[in-house]
Amino acid sequence: MFEELFKKVDSVERYLAAPLLQLRLCYLDQCVAQGRARRTIQEIARNQVAAVQLLSLETPGPIPAAEVEAAGERWAHGRSVQPGGKRQRSFVSGTLRWLRFVGRLEEAGPEPTPHADRLAAFADSLRRERGLSAESVRNYCSRVREFLRRHCGGKPSLGDITVADVDRALAEKASQALARKTLAAYASALRAFFRHAEASGWCRPGLAAAIPLPRLYAQETLPAGPAWQDVQRLLASAAGDRPVDIRDRAILLLLAVYGLRSGEVRGLRLDDFDWAAETVRVRCPKPGRTHLYPLSRTVGDAILRYLRTVRPTSPHREVFLSQQTPHRPLSTAGLWRVVGPRLRRLGINSSRCGPHALRHACAQRLLDAGFSMKQIGDCLGHRNPDSTAVYAKTGLAALRQVADFDWEGVL
Repeated sequence: MFEELFKKVDSVERYLAAPLLQLRLCYLDQCVAQGRARRTIQEIARNQVAAVQLLSLETPGPIPAAEVEAAGERWAHGRSVQPGGKRQRSFVSGTLRWLRFVGRLEEAGPEPTPHADRLAAFADSLRRERGLSAESVRNYCSRVREFLRRHCGGKPSLGDITVADVDRALAEKASQALARKTLAAYASALRAFFRHAEASGWCRPGLAAAIPLPRLYAQETLPAGPAWQDVQRLLASAAGDRPVDIRDRAILLLLAVYGLRSGEVRGLRLDDFDWAAETVRVRCPKPGRTHLYPLSRTVGDAILRYLRTVRPTSPHREVFLSQQTPHRPLSTAGLWRVVGPRLRRLGINSSRCGPHALRHACAQRLLDAGFSMKQIGDCLGHRNPDSTAVYAKTGLAALRQVADFDWEGVL
């Protein structure tokens, strides 16, 4: 391994002589299997040796994350690196991943949430009474959990929460210069929680009604997605033979060709593909329905290549797994990292740079190809025609035809 990474004989000998050789080599082999660049693996090897020197790794036992953070500060100071800069953060995050891989990281438990039982009951009501998807329930609970942790830690009961507490939380959010939609989502989650709390007799009446929502306007913004030429460049960037490219190409094709949502791609399971009938079953968490799509040859070939050559052996039935061990189904952030960094590296400017940007690009391409709003809505899984109508504002070719129409003699 080290003979392939480094040219100088003394460098190779130094890495071989450093402590915890097998633990270091095991992780480096995993990085090679993931298709990481040679320069990246060299940097990982250097950081491993530095971590061994800065941490008590030769003594058995788990290492707290706080010790790794402190070691990162000493590492930066010894190399005249900017404190808290990119290189220090890279050293810390890389060391944490290595220690987690070899089972030496002491994982900190989640921060306790005040009134966690009330929050769990609220989540259950969102599922049972309102029929919200798992993703929507997580989003609601995440916003309420943030409020409870930041503003209710010293209050033994929800009945002790006042309108002033809620106003202070909303003012703090507003001071962060967030978008109105983000503020509205936060306020809406708090209003829903306190409405449920009032109905259950947990808090003072009137809290929910006292929470203002920022004004939003229907279809006030244009759908934001890259041009189709840029989507083709994005797909070409994942046409290599690296394991990560093989996986990412299959994901990008599903997002761009079918316009699937992030949760729909992450939710795909191995038995959702009928290879004989050339169909794929997609569970739509937002509408709560299941769609059956014909499987195109290009997309099918990309997924088969991933399944046969790259996908790690795992008990998980989800199709797409993380490249790093332990192999888990992709998270929302993991799927975002498939799209966002590639768009930035290609210099593609778009107000949206995540998976949903490709959904917008797919819809715009269908509109430009002359498909009806009904057809586009069916493809995207829209229940409400208004969700599809927003794309009519960007049908520039049709708008130009209207503008060029000869109105002489008509008016």
